[in-house]
Amino acid sequence: MILVSACLLGINCKYSGDNNESEKVKEYLKDKIFVLVCPEQLGGLSTPRDPAEIISKGECGKQDKVISNKNIDVTGNFKKGAVETLKIAQIYGCREAILKEGSPSCGSSLIYDGTFSGKKIPGQGVTAALLRQNNIKVTSEKEI
Repeated sequence: MILVSACLLGINCKYSGDNNESEKVKEYLKDKIFVLVCPEQLGGLSTPRDPAEIISKGECGKQDKVISNKNIDVTGNFKKGAVETLKIAQIYGCREAILKEGSPSCGSSLIYDGTFSGKKIPGQGVTAALLRQNNIKVTSEKEI
């Protein structure tokens, strides 16, 4: 069973109310069993919602806070969404996850730098990190 970011399959759960539909991911999953998640919705955030980015104090991989572009701390929502996503992965026995690159939840190797300037830096989202800590292989749609 594969855990998949719902936005990658056309579900309008992206912060903007849109999606990140990927034909490559859809084709890859064609003959596979998968379950869809949106960690940010599972964490109690609405769709649409304000964009958010991880604000880090410079320690590689350490997520100090997740802040919206209106300077609202949404760290608790992102952590709750990660925990709920992990529960779903464990219930369904997922050993692999395909998550949306760049997302403060789902980014597997790149995240936005916390300045809301559009610049990406090496890092991982809150959910991607928790899944990896629990031995679930995380890849992005760009790696399919």
